[in-house]
Amino acid sequence: MSEAFAARSWLFAPGDSEKKMTKAMEGPADIVLIDLEDAVAPESKAATRPIVHDFIAAHPEQCARLWVRINPFDGPHTLADLAAIMPARPGGIMLPKVYGRADVDKLDHCLSALEVANGIEEGSTKVIVLITETAESMFHTGSYKGAPRVVALTWGAEDLADSIGAQSNKNEDGSYSFTYELARSLTVLGAATAGVAAIETISADFRDLEALRARAERVRRDGFKGMLAIHPAQVDVINAAFTPSEEEVAEAEEIVALFAANPGVGAIGYKGGMLDRPYLSRAQQLLRQSGRA
Repeated sequence: MSEAFAARSWLFAPGDSEKKMTKAMEGPADIVLIDLEDAVAPESKAATRPIVHDFIAAHPEQCARLWVRINPFDGPHTLADLAAIMPARPGGIMLPKVYGRADVDKLDHCLSALEVANGIEEGSTKVIVLITETAESMFHTGSYKGAPRVVALTWGAEDLADSIGAQSNKNEDGSYSFTYELARSLTVLGAATAGVAAIETISADFRDLEALRARAERVRRDGFKGMLAIHPAQVDVINAAFTPSEEEVAEAEEIVALFAANPGVGAIGYKGGMLDRPYLSRAQQLLRQSGRA
């Protein structure tokens, strides 16, 4: 995985509300995702674009963490979104409802042209892709290796259910049903294949912070590096869940030091058990994530 980019919390803020964008920006979210897609009605998109542009442009010191979720390429708004917001130099773009890798390549071409036109370093605008929101995209989750600009992949369950024609994406106990757990698994596998961060989807019940904490900790163990948020109250919980604890860091440092003191060994004793090279790799990854490498 590329170590040049890491973000734990990705907080959505509607692009038609300067108050909510400001609150999101002033909070502890690693990334603020200003939304031009689902949070903005079709008839309001044209009026919202200059609001988003002006907000980003007014906070140049925050641009790296001010990203924009544009509208998907299967509708009429994508190019107008990009043309309106790119002069403000957002840190990145979220591309929703892709059908496969071709949509990402198309976005790269559009961004390159707009970067050059606006005096922005070509290739510098990062991208996160929602890779499971259409039925077709599920068959292409492993195709993003080497995709230009892409630093993270994430998934969504609501639009996927709509694409399939499902009445629900949940089991009776509230857990995701098989197809949507498959989407989650394919996302973490696709991100590992591409060498980018896997980002968990939203938790819609923003009041149940204990359930959010448990889920965030579980998906971190599964390999996810961050999580989407829909409410500022969720951000601290997500940041804590995706930050390695001091105990985890200390153990990882012990494992790295143990292998360093015994070069050339394939497996080594540790606390009554045996560790092989995958344990060393995981320890090194955790230290990089914590900034202790």
